[in-house]
Amino acid sequence: SLDDLRAALAAFEGCELKKGARNLVFADGIAPAPVMIVGEAPGRDEDREGRPFVGQAGKLLDRMLAEIGLSRRDNVYITNVLPWRPPQNRTPTREEIAMLLPFLRRHVDLVAPEVIVAMGNTSIQALLGRTGITKLRGQWTEALGRPLLPMLHPAYLLRNPIAKRETWADLLSLRAHLQGA
Repeated sequence: SLDDLRAALAAFEGCELKKGARNLVFADGIAPAPVMIVGEAPGRDEDREGRPFVGQAGKLLDRMLAEIGLSRRDNVYITNVLPWRPPQNRTPTREEIAMLLPFLRRHVDLVAPEVIVAMGNTSIQALLGRTGITKLRGQWTEALGRPLLPMLHPAYLLRNPIAKRETWADLLSLRAHLQGA
């Protein structure tokens, strides 16, 4: 169960990131859900609150989802590749991603989404084994036996507002996919 997975992660001692983190950032939203968003790793705000996507990027994500009729409360489940914040918000290492990938795979199995949205480079590296989110974004593919849509991370959009146009196209593609178009 998701509760068992959360307990297994909380008890996991194999990752050094846990020692420097305030909280385990497990997930937010509703399960099962048609859409599962997989982010990269918790930031400062997420580490403080113990929930993914709660800072400025999280507020932007919530507005983006609302524009296409989605919300954490009704039909979206959100987690990260890593459940603990890397020091100074550094990019997770390949070793950290590989170590925690079995937990993410189990997480996806338990939530059983229709679609996975991978937000950011770390997410596509974990789920697709590739990097280059700016080239891969918007191109439907498959991971863990489910349709996957790579998208730009909301934090990237806050730094690069011009990319919001591409992200709007990706959101419309997600909505169309969910509506069976």
